[in-house]
Amino acid sequence: MENTYCVIMAGGIGSRFWPESRADRPKQFLDILGTGKSLIRHTFERFRPMFRDEQFRVVTQRRYQQLVLDHLPELKAEQVLCEPIGRNTAPCIAYAAYALCKENPEARMVITPSDHLVLQEEALRAVIAECIDFTHEREALMTVGIRPTRAETGYGYIQISDDERISKVKSFTEKPNLELAQTFIQCGEFFWNSGIFVWKARDIITALERHQPEIASLFHTIGHLIGTPDEAAALERVYSECRGISIDYAVMEKADNAYVRCGDFGWSDIGTWGSLYQQARKDRYANAKPQEGCYTYDTRSCIISLPKGKVAVIDGLKEYIVVDTEDVLMICPRSSEQHLRKYIDEVKYNTGDKHI
Repeated sequence: MENTYCVIMAGGIGSRFWPESRADRPKQFLDILGTGKSLIRHTFERFRPMFRDEQFRVVTQRRYQQLVLDHLPELKAEQVLCEPIGRNTAPCIAYAAYALCKENPEARMVITPSDHLVLQEEALRAVIAECIDFTHEREALMTVGIRPTRAETGYGYIQISDDERISKVKSFTEKPNLELAQTFIQCGEFFWNSGIFVWKARDIITALERHQPEIASLFHTIGHLIGTPDEAAALERVYSECRGISIDYAVMEKADNAYVRCGDFGWSDIGTWGSLYQQARKDRYANAKPQEGCYTYDTRSCIISLPKGKVAVIDGLKEYIVVDTEDVLMICPRSSEQHLRKYIDEVKYNTGDKHI
């Protein structure tokens, strides 16, 4: 794995996990799964068998730099690339690509979100190794697809062009409605988009120059300043001018050299309370709840999160989300989770940022 780096994207706020996830403590730094480890720690350990510690880079918002170093003490401060503000994944990846290319013109990148669940980690690593080999002699932009298990409306989909292990991408579709998602499942040509990418740093820079010249130009102008004392000020200028856009919209949907390696390794993006409920261990009444301190009566199909040491008695709820924190209690039907943004906006309007 010489010349190959693992880039962990860890700048998101995780608002869909409010009130557990907060602006100053987003979900990638939380033990959402109840394993004793944060999601970013799980991600780091997942890829550690493939990479030396010095081959990791984390892109995050500047205010989370110390949190990253606290959770990943094996890394040095210079391995944490600090964005002044979040601008979605295209600028995040551009920053990492220009930084790595300056350090090593032959750099290859394995890019992964920091907050996903993978149950079969060895199988994932085998897929990643195939992708790295595929990009070695090709100017290919690789993504990893997941064989879908249900008609999920919260994920993006990738349509393959043939039945080969590595296929050229035919199309991308972002978060379809339920009817379209069901059609995708029946068709058999569509896979979930994992948000994991593999490519050479110079190849994604070329793709950005071709499809997003404004973003490429901004980072090109400060490339020589990355890694110097002037980097922070240069990034402030670039990010103030750079529009927020995902790498899928910015490049992958437009590129004619996008490929996908599909796999099945127990993946979930753990993006919402609902997706956590799907993965969580449940009691005989289908409640996902703490093993201690939570007493339920005539309560079924709920997901319940409590602070450590707190006792809760819950009677008569069906298919609810109950999340209690030190300063916020949220109780809502699981079917109303899409209203979370409305709840957050109203709380913020009335009380400011202290509960967000």
